[in-house]
Amino acid sequence: MGSLSGVIEHKACARIGLLGNPSDVYYGRTISVNIENFWASVRLVPSSNLFIIPHPTHDLVEFTSLSHLVNQLENEGYYGGVRLLMAICKVFTKYCKEQGIHLHNKNFSLSYDTNIPRQTGLSGSSAIVCAAFSCLLDFYNIRDKISVDTRPQLILNAEKELGIVAGLQDRVAQVYGGLVYMDFNKESMNKYGHGNYTALDTSLLPPLHLIYAENPSDSGKVHSAVRQRWLDGDKFIISSMEEVANLALEGKTALLEKDYTKLATLMNQNFDLRRRMFGDAAFGALNIEMVEVARRVGAASKFTGSGGAVVAFCPNGPSQVELLKDACNKAGFCIVPVKVVHSLLNEIDIRTLMMKNYISTDTPQHKANVFSSPYPVESVG
Repeated sequence: MGSLSGVIEHKACARIGLLGNPSDVYYGRTISVNIENFWASVRLVPSSNLFIIPHPTHDLVEFTSLSHLVNQLENEGYYGGVRLLMAICKVFTKYCKEQGIHLHNKNFSLSYDTNIPRQTGLSGSSAIVCAAFSCLLDFYNIRDKISVDTRPQLILNAEKELGIVAGLQDRVAQVYGGLVYMDFNKESMNKYGHGNYTALDTSLLPPLHLIYAENPSDSGKVHSAVRQRWLDGDKFIISSMEEVANLALEGKTALLEKDYTKLATLMNQNFDLRRRMFGDAAFGALNIEMVEVARRVGAASKFTGSGGAVVAFCPNGPSQVELLKDACNKAGFCIVPVKVVHSLLNEIDIRTLMMKNYISTDTPQHKANVFSSPYPVESVG
């Protein structure tokens, strides 16, 4: 967003992992969609001293009673967004110092708002960090000095400061926007510190629906046991994660060919493979039921992230969508049609990528206003 009288505001939207998750933290591949349905926004205002402003709902420190405090913790958890804003300020400053990027000494206040349902696997924490990071880039006027493909890692580093277990795919989706295929192969990750990201035309997507619970389980806890088994060389986990990564590769082809029958099959396979690895106890009955509600009416369904929300596709069209809506309403789940965000890169971001990757400004990629490293735009026709 633009600024008025020095005020800077940026928004980062929720993310749906369409295929391949959670293989992004296992040198795998994913396809993710940035969606308009839910978002976090951060507002930066120049000030005499540096302030991190608590959110009136998510960062309460004053309560009407002990019961109010307990209810707040049960509904919102122990942590709000203040710690996220502080962490990205630290990571941002440290990176700029290491890279010799000069920062002026003016101060600011940071505040945030969000409507992303908590613990739904829609990347709510990283949305706050991503929006704040964009504000810092513009406040210090250094958007041209930090490459777009570097930004997701810095956003992830801020979350790692707080012990949040996550991978790069959420941050890539929120930095780039739109529909993105990501290849986190080991060679690229070790050599460049990031994967290879390819923008796919958002018109390739069929209509999708988001199903979520108002009181979901914790989306950040299901990685732990599988991660350790993978590190320990567990053959079942390693081979299964490779299968999950291959689903994203097949999904890319299915989207380019608009083979939606294949897409539905791949989405179901993604959940089934993940279920084999993590087990029902880690998922929880509520999360499994969200998937099963969709499957009982013939829709394809899988987690958007680590649980708490499901992305569903009805290959049989509007009549099947109505059946899905009815089933969700009866089960007590919320359901909304997915609204896809288009590319978020501005001209400065694009030029930064071109300079880093030696891409000519006369290329079709430049005219399309979307890039990666390398970052071709793929569509049909």
